[in-house]
Amino acid sequence: MPLYSYECENCHAEFELLVRASDTPACPSCGSEKLTQAVAKIQVEIKYPAIAKSWRRAAAAEGDLSNFSKKEIAAPKKS
Repeated sequence: MPLYSYECENCHAEFELLVRASDTPACPSCGSEKLTQAVAKIQVEIKYPAIAKSWRRAAAAEGDLSNFSKKEIAAPKKS
């Protein structure tokens, strides 16, 4: 299933969804099916581990742990 970026025409929410060809996506905010497919943002490979580590630290501070391995999540946080 490909990942698509959408913008809702009703509430102007921007979001990404994994969509099968047979599915009709709906806005997670308002439920509308009036969506405009947006240009997907491409993430480049991070070649500097220190930058990746700082981004992960910022994501963890915001409560997003989806990019961490179980080992990294269990490790004690350093200040």
